[in-house]
Amino acid sequence: MNIVVDSGNTYSKVGWFEREKLIRYTTRLEFPELIKNIRAELPANILYSSVSRPVEEFEKALDLPVRIFHLSPEMPLPITKNYDTPQTLGADRIAAAAGANSLFPNEDLVVIDMGTCITYDLIDHNAVFQGGLISPGVRMRFKAMHSFTQRLPMVEPEAGPPLIGKSTRHAMQSGVMNGVLAEMEGIIERYRHKSPALRVVLCGGDSAFFESSLKPPIFAVPELVLIGLNRILTYNVSLQ
Repeated sequence: MNIVVDSGNTYSKVGWFEREKLIRYTTRLEFPELIKNIRAELPANILYSSVSRPVEEFEKALDLPVRIFHLSPEMPLPITKNYDTPQTLGADRIAAAAGANSLFPNEDLVVIDMGTCITYDLIDHNAVFQGGLISPGVRMRFKAMHSFTQRLPMVEPEAGPPLIGKSTRHAMQSGVMNGVLAEMEGIIERYRHKSPALRVVLCGGDSAFFESSLKPPIFAVPELVLIGLNRILTYNVSLQ
């Protein structure tokens, strides 16, 4: 069994894999809970990916005789990066790309990851990560309107608001949710001009708001980042 850890600034997500199959996963773990969950079932290998806590601290806290791999910009990958600044490329972006390529090999793909920011990344049929774009996420847009104005309220996202809002709150809902949908449709269409057979893979916490509104074929894979981390892990284990 392998374990992959996607550790953010506050919480971590852990996935347990038997080879390529995701057995289970746990989210919103604080660091002590993360260590406790891993200790409960000793894996053969661990891939640790973190934006905040160094791998040395994780290894010291875990203190187990298990191989720990650390996702860094220098780590060998099952895909190739065609990116001018690979040192700045986010781990979630490359993991989602590796996950999409493992699920849909030999295809041109655009991966849309809807988290704090929305990223649109192109992986071609030769398994080359070509880059993409980064846009403000859904909650970031609501927070910006609330923070940068004196009278606009803080609004939570809702799926499928009417295009024409009849109140300030509904107008904000429409502006963000329908605006993001229009953005996604437009960017997908531009990518498809470059590759008519393009497959769209959607992931991230806010993807559920939009997956039924986008024109098919759209493939929603909520745990794509964990799948990609496991693909990177198995690739590196095979190099040992």
